[in-house]
Amino acid sequence: MSTPTPLSLTVNGQAVQASVDPATLLVELLRGPLALTGTHVGCDTSQCGACTVLLDGQAVKSCSVLALQAAGRSVTTVEGLAPAGGPLHPVQEAFVACHGLQCGFCTPGMVMSACGLLAENPAPTDTQIAHALEGNLCRCTGYVNIVAAVRQAAAVMQGETR
Repeated sequence: MSTPTPLSLTVNGQAVQASVDPATLLVELLRGPLALTGTHVGCDTSQCGACTVLLDGQAVKSCSVLALQAAGRSVTTVEGLAPAGGPLHPVQEAFVACHGLQCGFCTPGMVMSACGLLAENPAPTDTQIAHALEGNLCRCTGYVNIVAAVRQAAAVMQGETR
């Protein structure tokens, strides 16, 4: 084990200071010392997308990012999308309304990938939605409701009512 390295970053809008082994993955920091367990570990090989978070607004698989690579940057997890006790984020609301989840294991990663997409492209086509979610695997659904949820969230975020 190597010497721990100090790390400063912002997580869900809060400044965080930690000391991590240089080999620590971002997902390990989030789920371990920071106790943000909404970020799931599904495969440890960057295949399933369950660990997706936003790093400076871009969707990334946190199992493929070293914690030290997030130094000085901003990380948003599924817990950071909506205020505690407040309304859900439009993407979260749409996943509920459109039945875009079943067991829920992949849902945080799907939601974060959708948020990353909508930040870059506020009015994506179904093909663009499918492309943005292709790195997120779901074993329960046929993705139809997930795509519908992202489409509905995009409409709500654009000011349309659904």
